[in-house]
Amino acid sequence: MNTLSVDHLLGIKYLKEADLQLIFETADHFKEVINRPIKKVPSLRDVTIANLFFENSTRTKLSFELAEKRLSADILNFSAAQSSVKKGETLIDTVNNILAMKVDMVVMRHPNPGAAEFLSKNVNAIIVNAGDGTHEHPTQALLDTYSIRERFGEVTGKRIVIVGDILHSRVALSNIFALNMLGAEVKVCGPKSLLPKHIESLGVTIEPDLKRALSWCDAANMLRVQNERMDKSYFPSIREYTQLYGLTLPLLKSLRKEITILHPGPMNRGVEISSDVADSEHAIILDQVENGVAIRMAVIYLLAAKLIKPQQ
Repeated sequence: MNTLSVDHLLGIKYLKEADLQLIFETADHFKEVINRPIKKVPSLRDVTIANLFFENSTRTKLSFELAEKRLSADILNFSAAQSSVKKGETLIDTVNNILAMKVDMVVMRHPNPGAAEFLSKNVNAIIVNAGDGTHEHPTQALLDTYSIRERFGEVTGKRIVIVGDILHSRVALSNIFALNMLGAEVKVCGPKSLLPKHIESLGVTIEPDLKRALSWCDAANMLRVQNERMDKSYFPSIREYTQLYGLTLPLLKSLRKEITILHPGPMNRGVEISSDVADSEHAIILDQVENGVAIRMAVIYLLAAKLIKPQQ
């Protein structure tokens, strides 16, 4: 069996193109599994996984949990809101206490960039980054890119625009790494105040006008405005943002071409995307959710294989 070149999933930037292809091929297999009447395989029956979420999350946490259950892993769920972290316990102490219960893998979301990488160097377990601050969200980028591959047959040569709050988005950064690695062309579109200063150094171009960006692309990934990460106002009003960067059905119809719409969720309907677009045949948002389970099954399975197989 082919193996990943990494021992942890910390970010897309640490992966090779062959890793992405292996994850996608494995996800193809698991997608078949989750569409069977019996949706479970015994692959990870002897593996224990701890889900540590130091930040609120519904979709990502549920998706990981379901992926783990489909693989027959044993699961520990840990929510920082109700934990000793509130009493001042350090991250390493928290994780080491959990590992003392013989946990093999830790899936972690944390508000601080670099938390997953820090943990991977300080504790003896496989670490899967489920989002660290504004840094990376690798499984979201994998499922987004996998969904584009599924829709178009390949990612190479496809034109993808990422629209919205790029500055605060770990999804945008991970997507840029994955799409570039697979040979897509990437543009970003949003208010100048929500674009990182040196974004073009990542191999993307800026298109400030939404209609021009949509006319250029094959697929648009619409990001929400991350108000919870903002310490100041980055644009005059939500109403103005929606007028300039909100995706509506009349705008889509004015393009004279078909494009595919993605959204990593949660959606702010009526802000970055209108309900009639989100629920239209142009959108593959629910496909992304289904693919998220298959992708996370693939990642967990491939990383766990390093535990089960004897080291060469």
